[in-house]
Amino acid sequence: MKRYTGKTLDECLAQAAQDKGVAVEALRYTKSEEKGGFLNLSTTVIIDVQGPEDIVAFIESYLATYFKNIDLDVKVNVTLEDGTFNVLLDAENNAILIGRSGATLHAINTVLRGAVNAQFKSKVNVLVDINGYKQDRYEKVRALADRMAKNVLRTKIAVVLDPLPNDERKVIHQHLSGMAHIKTESIGEGSNRRLKILYVKDKA
Repeated sequence: MKRYTGKTLDECLAQAAQDKGVAVEALRYTKSEEKGGFLNLSTTVIIDVQGPEDIVAFIESYLATYFKNIDLDVKVNVTLEDGTFNVLLDAENNAILIGRSGATLHAINTVLRGAVNAQFKSKVNVLVDINGYKQDRYEKVRALADRMAKNVLRTKIAVVLDPLPNDERKVIHQHLSGMAHIKTESIGEGSNRRLKILYVKDKA
């Protein structure tokens, strides 16, 4: 995190973007201070700016400590793509990190996302994957969504899927959003949150 000072917020952001070599839209910032000059004829704006490299550094440091505390040697690679920080993990026994039905991997995702959001005081998209496990899961839930949606279209009877993690529900929401006469909604709370696929005559 670095502090920038200027006459306006736009000036501070432009300075920070040039300094970090990124677009202004990629910056995250908090306004730490705004001072009025003599008779309020001039103003000084001070902001604390976090660039993508700050988030990457935090993720790497946090996970290094996390895995050291549970005595696991894990390689961590973080990349930024389309606004999401993709975290690829690799260990001697990746099955331990994935857990039964991906439960351990989901827990790591949840813990890391919470830590990053708390550190940077904003919602940061973070996805942890191990040897493409999550991508394989996404393909499977898309295939499941297709089968269920076709059944709903045929019978016009809604179906409710088994509980799914938030990211997998989101994948299904997006995947079925363009299908005519099909609507999706999440129901339930916490670990029992499920996705419902419904038939609608006219889709807005």
